[in-house]
Amino acid sequence: MGKTIAILATLDTKGAECGYLKGEIERLGASVLLLDMGVVGDSEIEADISNSEIAEKGGTPLTSLRQDPSRDRAAEVMIKGASHIVLDLISNGKIDGIISLGGTQGTNNCCQVMQALPYGFPKVMLSTMASGDTSGYVGIKDITMMFSVSDILGLNPFFRRMLSNAAGAVVGMADADAAIAFDSSKPVIGITNLGVLTKGTMLAMELFAERGFETIVFHAVGPGGRAMEQLMRDGFISAVFDYALGDITDALFGGIRAADKNRLTVAGELGLPQVVVPGGVDHIGIVLDEPNSVPEAYKDRLYSYHNPVILVPRTTGPELVQIMEEIRDRLGTAKSNTVFMLPKMGISSYSVPGGVLFDAESDAIFHEAVRELLPKHIPLIEVEAAAEDREFVERAVEELSNLIESSKEQSK
Repeated sequence: MGKTIAILATLDTKGAECGYLKGEIERLGASVLLLDMGVVGDSEIEADISNSEIAEKGGTPLTSLRQDPSRDRAAEVMIKGASHIVLDLISNGKIDGIISLGGTQGTNNCCQVMQALPYGFPKVMLSTMASGDTSGYVGIKDITMMFSVSDILGLNPFFRRMLSNAAGAVVGMADADAAIAFDSSKPVIGITNLGVLTKGTMLAMELFAERGFETIVFHAVGPGGRAMEQLMRDGFISAVFDYALGDITDALFGGIRAADKNRLTVAGELGLPQVVVPGGVDHIGIVLDEPNSVPEAYKDRLYSYHNPVILVPRTTGPELVQIMEEIRDRLGTAKSNTVFMLPKMGISSYSVPGGVLFDAESDAIFHEAVRELLPKHIPLIEVEAAAEDREFVERAVEELSNLIESSKEQSK
């Protein structure tokens, strides 16, 4: 049986383009459901779900939006309405993928709807904005963005091919038909990672697999941590090896990997077993305007380069104390099934003895701050090893495995 693809767009300004896209999707054997997000004008092609229906679902009649036009107000209503309708279509098995096309406003509105949809559900955004910074549009969801190259304004031989490619992308995703399926008898473990911890992460994955656990690794550069915590809330992740906290450092000191305010709080709120390691808090990630340069603020401290445009200055003793204060506050909701582990011989490959950011004095200050500031109900395990050493990783895997088993026993 053929799949059904939803096309979400402003049909008053993108009617001809959506009509052609509809034909291309149907040519590939799928059905189409047209949803109209337009507010100001009327569409030349008929929508399966009208802008009036979407506005009503968003809490405001379309006539009201047109009487006192406001782009911000209209966007809020139409995003809300479209999100409700599309989620309902998905839950009832009426659509198998979604595709949108738009410029600045259309990309923002349609992507906000897509951000409300489940992981794994095919999402394609054909956009004039897809060649720049798309982080605001994608957020932490699996949205595939495709650059339209030309403006989405009229049909021509070039843009018809772009629409055909986009149709092929979303139909192909829908036809793949691979559901996200987890074995509830095998808890899935979320792991945070940074490039300076990858060796240890790979070992942890291997050791967890030997114990029958599956793992999902997240790059702790802001969106990665947010995505992991969303998957905790969605029930996909049931235990956490929070191995990399560099995003906490960057949130405090203006780095590129900044965490949001919820980072390191969700596992505690949900009562999930977690082992926390301050991996990667020994440096800040700074984007450079000029490759291989050193801003004045960092010239008097140890530094290295992650790549030519990312400087990694060493965090100082006072900064590390501040970082630990932040970790303490974020772990305030953590339950008894939390363990904090401190690798005393280096919290990343940068700061091991002989490493480019090795600083024994700052490390000593940090170790003392950990002992003094960690919430008393959270056990502290200090290991005379570096974060990536087998001795440390094996102990971390053992501790989290024990916490998982204890949680199973308590839930019986």
